[in-house]
Amino acid sequence: MTVPKRIEFTFDGASLTALDGQSVAAALAAAGIREFRRTAEGSPRGMFCGMGVCQDCLVEIDGEPNVLACAAKARPGIKVRAQTAVPTPAVAVRSAEMPRLESERPDVLVIGAGPGGLAAAEAAAQCGADVLLLDERRTAGGQFYKQTDPALGQPALDRQQRDGAKMIAETSLTGAKMIANAAIWGAFEGPLLCAEVEGVPLEVRPKALVVATGAYERPLMVPGWDLPGVMTTGAAQTLWRCYRAVPGRRIAIAGNGPLNFQVALELSRADCDIAVVAEAAPPPHSRPAAAARMLESDPKLTWEGMKTVVALSARGIPIRYRASLEDIRSVDGALAATVAGSADRTERFEVDTVCMNYGFHPQNEILRLLGVRFEFDSARQQLVPSRNEHFETSVRSIFAVGDCCGTMGAPASVEEGRIAGAAAAARADRRDPERSDEGRLARIRRFQNALWTLFAARGQEFADIDDAAMVCRCEEIRKGRVTGAIADGGCEIGSVKRAVRLGMGRCQGRYCVHAVAPHLAGEHGVRMDEFAFFAPRPPVKPVSMSAIASGRMAAGSMEPEL
Repeated sequence: MTVPKRIEFTFDGASLTALDGQSVAAALAAAGIREFRRTAEGSPRGMFCGMGVCQDCLVEIDGEPNVLACAAKARPGIKVRAQTAVPTPAVAVRSAEMPRLESERPDVLVIGAGPGGLAAAEAAAQCGADVLLLDERRTAGGQFYKQTDPALGQPALDRQQRDGAKMIAETSLTGAKMIANAAIWGAFEGPLLCAEVEGVPLEVRPKALVVATGAYERPLMVPGWDLPGVMTTGAAQTLWRCYRAVPGRRIAIAGNGPLNFQVALELSRADCDIAVVAEAAPPPHSRPAAAARMLESDPKLTWEGMKTVVALSARGIPIRYRASLEDIRSVDGALAATVAGSADRTERFEVDTVCMNYGFHPQNEILRLLGVRFEFDSARQQLVPSRNEHFETSVRSIFAVGDCCGTMGAPASVEEGRIAGAAAAARADRRDPERSDEGRLARIRRFQNALWTLFAARGQEFADIDDAAMVCRCEEIRKGRVTGAIADGGCEIGSVKRAVRLGMGRCQGRYCVHAVAPHLAGEHGVRMDEFAFFAPRPPVKPVSMSAIASGRMAAGSMEPEL
């Protein structure tokens, strides 16, 4: 272990120090700064998702506005400013010329360097395919393996990080080419994928494609969930595991599922005071059949989960089952979180940070842009792509693996990636893939289904949301306005969007649509399917105009495949 190098930069004119390798968001969090910008209504905002989905942590860096603090690296001497609602244009134009368009034509393109993507890239390369792996983060590993930034020079925190580092190294040894900081903004028939890599436009035309874009966290839309200091549980984990910064010193964690327990223990070991873990499901002992199925399917993983709960209790961390977050308020520079439990018990916790995770939403925009057929899983409230035994979708030579297909966890993602990677290599070679052995995957799925049963809890519905709660973070639309638009004749998601600008902000409705679409379908007796959601449109992520212009030229020059 080496001593991390310290750097200096300024925020709103005040000098701050950071560890070399930290993101701007991590450096600000370490300094106790929660507010990064102001909205059009003058509301304060900070980091929420920590992975570039919510688009809420925008700051100005060296005169350039709209920079994601969670993705930007803290560099010596940079001048960071809290962004105003209407940022001023950049002080300097980088170049008067269109940047040169880079082009790649691999046998297999893999999108996403998490467990599924790494496994797919390794398997395809081992089959002799020319493989390109794109990821939007600076460091491979995805949201599960979450590698510590190499510049920090710190050892892995646990086996999970060590396993990720090993998998990344093994994938690199196969010869698969990895490109980091790749923001994919468009996907077109062919397939043609358009991206921007640190200001340089990139177009990729693969023979076969594996999409492993993962998932993002499901929030609970309560009054105050948009306040600075409120973030997803995964965002808090990223601050610690990737950048060795804690989100606050006193923390409340609320939600549904095992991630909340894991992160509570990790932050407690980082000397944070965990005020409460509020779990929506009943205690595990109340569902012995599900626990027994988990133990039968994967004794080791089941034991690890049990040890986490025991360790939390040993540290004196209060766990409230059948409990739900009711509201969050800003009080004298802190946050007050109200948690309602069983038997009408209500508690209030004054904390620095509130973390929430109520499950996950698949990131499937690229698959939808490419015309893949989806079905709606009513049990999980998720769109699930149609796939065959090799995880090839309804579009030939396009494969999908992992949590972008419905959350089944990292072990399942790895197994799916291995099968899909080999099959993609076969498709690139224009031959039929070999029959796969799904025995291990079947056991993993049995475990995951039992885990879902163990943590089953009633999810938040549109009717449950308080009228004062924010539904669309980007456009600052509260539940009451959405209700009014529906009452005025908004019978489908598009009409509500036109009436109140729902989903028209930078995140493109990734949160609000999951609250409103099922409600509309239920009100009008319409079956939920992919058409009940906002139609994905390029750019699916904000990028520069020069990248989009280059991508338009690339799409216009597509030649029919011979």
